[in-house]
Amino acid sequence: MLEWFSNLELLPKIYWSVALVASLVFVIVMVMALVGGDADDLGDVDSDIDSDSGIGFQFLTFKNIVSFFTIFGWSGIACLDAGLSTPLTLVISTVCGLLMMTVVASLFYFMSKLADSGTLNYDNAIDAVGEVYLTIGADRSRMGKVSVNVQGTMRELDALTDSLTDLKSGTIIKVVDVTPNGILIVDHTRKPIEPSQPQHKELESGENHLLSN
Repeated sequence: MLEWFSNLELLPKIYWSVALVASLVFVIVMVMALVGGDADDLGDVDSDIDSDSGIGFQFLTFKNIVSFFTIFGWSGIACLDAGLSTPLTLVISTVCGLLMMTVVASLFYFMSKLADSGTLNYDNAIDAVGEVYLTIGADRSRMGKVSVNVQGTMRELDALTDSLTDLKSGTIIKVVDVTPNGILIVDHTRKPIEPSQPQHKELESGENHLLSN
């Protein structure tokens, strides 16, 4: 095999070298991604290119670059075997590599979206109305728990309050804010079905006035 490789011209040697090395790394990256490992930790190159900061669709990542060189190498070999010229081979292999980068980037982007869709976003709890499950201390003195409906599911979550009185178990509350570490800030809410006292007295005085007439 070494003799066969040494007899190749320079361009085929480059393509075969790129194809074999990139394919080996590509297999390792894909296996690590499937078993839950962090493939982006394979080299410091990726830390400079992609910090996985949740920006969204990311094109220049370690995985995508490996994908590019894998297809670049094999498509170049195919073009050379087909007898295509060097310029045309370079163009075709580069285009194929870029297409592969796009496919892999799209694949991991949609996989991350699927994973994120099942993750609880505490900000979705803001303005939700629920009930105190475990008493919450006044003025954030003691953490309690509340039952609120978040993302279509009833959940029991940690909560604090800025109220000057304790929120006892069974108190109806409303989520007004969320701390950076996911603790709900709640306040007691009033029942909207009961008319206020001034309105009630006004209605009574109006009825008495009509009866007196």
